[in-house]
Amino acid sequence: MASERSAVGGPPPEPGRPARRRSRQALRRLYAPLLAFLVTSAAFCSAWALRGTFPFGDTGRALNDQANQYVPFHRALWDLVHGQAAGDLLFTWRGGFGQQFLSDYYTYLGNPVSWLTVLVPRAHVDLAVFLVTPLTMGLAAALMAVYLGKLVPGPWWQRGVLGACYGLCGWALSDASYIPMWLWGLVALPMLGIAVEWCLEERRWPSVAVLVALAWYGNFYTAMMATMAACVLLAIRLITRDMESGARLRAVWRAATAAAVGIMLTLPLLLPSFLSSGAAQPTEASSFTPQRIEVFLTGMLPATHLWGGRPRLYIASLGLILAGSFLLNTAIARRTRLVWGAAIVLVAASFQFPPTQYVWHGLAVPNGNPYREAFVFSGMLVILAWLALAHRPRPLHLALTAALLVVATFVLRHTNDFGGYTWAAVLGGGGVSLLALLLLGMGEKRRVLVPVAAALMVGVVFAESTLAAVNADSRRARERWATPAATSNRSITNHFDAVRQVDGWPTYRTDSGAPQTSYNDALALRAEGPQYYSSYLPEATYKALEPLGYGFKNDGRTFFGADNPVLDAIFSIGARVRPGDTANSWTGTRFPAPPLVTVRTAPFTSPNPPDSVYAHQENVLGAAVYDVPEVTRTGTDTAQTYTARCTPGSELFWYSPALYGTVVTDGTRRPIEDKVTGVMGLGPVPASGKVEVTVETQTRAFAPRSPVGCLDRPKLTAAVAHLTATGATKVTAGGHSIEATLPRGASGTAVFAMTDVPGWQCTAGDATATPASFHGLVSLPVTPSTGKVACTFTPRGLTPGLTAGALSLLALLSVTVTSRRRRGAGG
Repeated sequence: MASERSAVGGPPPEPGRPARRRSRQALRRLYAPLLAFLVTSAAFCSAWALRGTFPFGDTGRALNDQANQYVPFHRALWDLVHGQAAGDLLFTWRGGFGQQFLSDYYTYLGNPVSWLTVLVPRAHVDLAVFLVTPLTMGLAAALMAVYLGKLVPGPWWQRGVLGACYGLCGWALSDASYIPMWLWGLVALPMLGIAVEWCLEERRWPSVAVLVALAWYGNFYTAMMATMAACVLLAIRLITRDMESGARLRAVWRAATAAAVGIMLTLPLLLPSFLSSGAAQPTEASSFTPQRIEVFLTGMLPATHLWGGRPRLYIASLGLILAGSFLLNTAIARRTRLVWGAAIVLVAASFQFPPTQYVWHGLAVPNGNPYREAFVFSGMLVILAWLALAHRPRPLHLALTAALLVVATFVLRHTNDFGGYTWAAVLGGGGVSLLALLLLGMGEKRRVLVPVAAALMVGVVFAESTLAAVNADSRRARERWATPAATSNRSITNHFDAVRQVDGWPTYRTDSGAPQTSYNDALALRAEGPQYYSSYLPEATYKALEPLGYGFKNDGRTFFGADNPVLDAIFSIGARVRPGDTANSWTGTRFPAPPLVTVRTAPFTSPNPPDSVYAHQENVLGAAVYDVPEVTRTGTDTAQTYTARCTPGSELFWYSPALYGTVVTDGTRRPIEDKVTGVMGLGPVPASGKVEVTVETQTRAFAPRSPVGCLDRPKLTAAVAHLTATGATKVTAGGHSIEATLPRGASGTAVFAMTDVPGWQCTAGDATATPASFHGLVSLPVTPSTGKVACTFTPRGLTPGLTAGALSLLALLSVTVTSRRRRGAGG
């Protein structure tokens, strides 16, 4: 019997009780992050429902690059995972006539939540992309709730509410809600904050390195900002935490080494992306102009959304009132209050000072909203709010802060574009927040008030943030760039089906045609045309396509298609899709096209004016197929008529990259949008041979010296037949490679219908061959004994990146194994 009693004489412990206790404790630890996740995701989705946006209504959801880049790239990811991509992780044959894909993946698809899009049918990828936003925001809120608990312990529901304040900050609602990859920075900040705490505790070094790697794998741009913020947090904690000097040095060493290893783990993606960025088509650099102080301060008021690229720094009123009471809370050590207060002021000031603003953005000028690091400030506000709440702020301090918020709103009400939603948030949300905090303070004596205060705090953050999200959506819709675009409907489905019906890759390319649904229709519709929009579109691609008359925008980082048979022949386009005769219908048409690899036996120089787009096309084609006549211009600066004479029955083409307005021929009016339109067909030349093109513009601009080209179709047909007869007899394309079998005895220059972007390595026969540029296309010299040519694309920096990543992984594993052995020996 004695064996059945404990050492102190009591009953023996119930079997499994410690395990159940640990399970309950683990479950309780999930309460705070779960509450933060649910409030954040539900508030954001509720704003969708109130606005009647897809999927809760007919209003479009896709804004700007969400429609043009993110949805198409996620559809490309779906194709890649399901084995239906023309390409692989390194390269895509869809868009831009073949482009690198690794950097695009890292930049646009790195958010781990984005992988949920591959789990749905392809037709619903766009809906899954939209859901990435509330899920990522919810995850960020959950991690913030965990991080706050590591700073100071406190009730789970309070941490959950303030975590939601962070997840629903102004940056997330107003700036990044449609940018899934940037939102990973919102996750990275609290994740790196947790890593900082582990460094201070001198434990979990491998886990710190893994968290750094996770932050940087998701999106290097916002991860860089979050990492800088983590450095600020580490400095603050080193100053405010009671530690020995040796412990401080060890914490810094652990943080530095773990960060270095974590970032190096991402070098297989980071280094190629960095080099791709350097080789990308340059854009016009802008300068940073700080906003006026009243505009900057207005951006801190809840539910504000000022016009244009203004800072969105706010969090919900509950968090603002608590953060404002932080400096007044004498329960917090004076040194802690001074250091945190000084830090947040300096961070805010750094957003307004150009040199430090450039540092936040990686020494680059942002192309768009210049306050992309605003989530860092909002996160610090939430931290101050939690420190104040955990130390039981006094009612008087809370009331003073709430009054200061009202006064600040009154003073700033004349700021340009100040909105009425801010008053509703300040007076309504602020009033309820103050009431909830006062009830919470009274709950120390009357416990029944605590649940009431909790319900009010959860409810006010949910309601105010929903209002802020609705306001952000409605006020942003005033701006032309934010007009929602359709990403799925009957027309898009029929367009996709029409492309599939005429697909012939790699025998020939299929152009998805116009009008385009997005700038990346080739990716979205599984075509192989020139349409491509990426921050990494190489300068080499721009230099190859721009002289040929392809339309472009965004300083050359976005290219459009051109319904031009000469260009089709150059790039082996053998099928094109056009709108059908009935609404929402599309029809695909096949036509003869040379193979993707052709052989040129001798150099060719066009007899037409060398500076004309038509001469450039002929030089690449290797045959004269255009008549480029002299043109006479009459009329005014804004209504010009261009007259020329061509062979009757030939096909008239027009090119005027400086003109924006309307082209009129034979009573038919067609819009032109300067560089976006590119070379365009105007129909057959009349029997008289006289060509008149009238251009109506709103600004003073003129067509180039040779805007008119008249295509001789029989000559083009003969040129296509010759290129086909002398070109490759067989072409195979792998994920990032292409191989062609040449006709017996072929000699001259093998020209690949792909742009000479950095990264191609080729062979001719059994020998390695250095690719040369043939008017911007990849080419190789061949002799009668060559037989086969092949090229493989490897992103620059991939090999050293993989090497560095492998070494970092080895270091991480070594430290992990050594630590476990030491713990085992010590135990």
